[in-house]
Formats: sequence, structure tokens, C-alpha cells
Amino acid sequence: MNVEMSYLTYLIVSIAMTVWVAHTLSKNGEVFLVKCFGQDEVLAKSTNHLLVVGFYLINLGFIGLRLDGWNLDQVGLIPYVGSKIGVSVLVLGGMHFFNMIMIARFGRTVSGWVRTNEYQNGPKVAPPPLPR
Repeated sequence: MNVEMSYLTYLIVSIAMTVWVAHTLSKNGEVFLVKCFGQDEVLAKSTNHLLVVGFYLINLGFIGLRLDGWNLDQVGLIPYVGSKIGVSVLVLGGMHFFNMIMIARFGRTVSGWVRTNEYQNGPKVAPPPLPR
């Protein structure tokens, strides 16, 4: 396996996994978001889309940054590429759990802000403080 094939393998596997994970999380995470946002489906769909866009930006940027500084020799190409892919997968998983924790923690608060501002006549009210 030459250096160019190592880069190509890393890019194909990492980008394919990013697309698959984003699609899976988007499709299956919408139910969770609807529940977290107090059954507000419009807010849940909008948030879901924004999460997917952010997920792609961060992960594809990370994958691109990981292309720099490869120290390759012909004997260790496969383990080296495998470890690069492994770190990318760990970052994908870490981002997923971080997003789940933040949504579970702040989802109902955001839903309350939206409903308060939608149904109130007059000036906009500042949102209540976030729970600690």
C-alpha cells in the first residue's frame, strides 16, 4: 500500500462513516428531539437539521486536519491508517454523546422560550435563566 492509497483509504472510510452516522443520527434522533422540545415538531426538525450541518462541518474539518503530519513507512501503513480512522470514529462518538447530553439538559428550556415568544403579544420577554 503506497502513501497515496493510504490517504485515499483514510478519506473514503472516514467520510463514508461521517455521512452514515449523520444520516442515522438525523433519522433516529428526531423522535428524541421532539420529546426533548415538548412535542414541538417544527423546533425539533429545525434543530435536527442544524445539528447535522454542524456535525458535518466539524467532522469533515477534523478529517481534513488529520491528513497533516503523517509519518509513514511502507511496513506500518495499515496500522497507521487504522489508528487515524480510529481516532476519527472516537471523535464522532464523543460528539454524539456531547450533543445528546446538551439536548437532554437544555431542550425543554429552549422549547419554553420559543412558546413564550410565539404566543405573547407585546414586547419580547427575555428567556428565563438556564438550569444549573
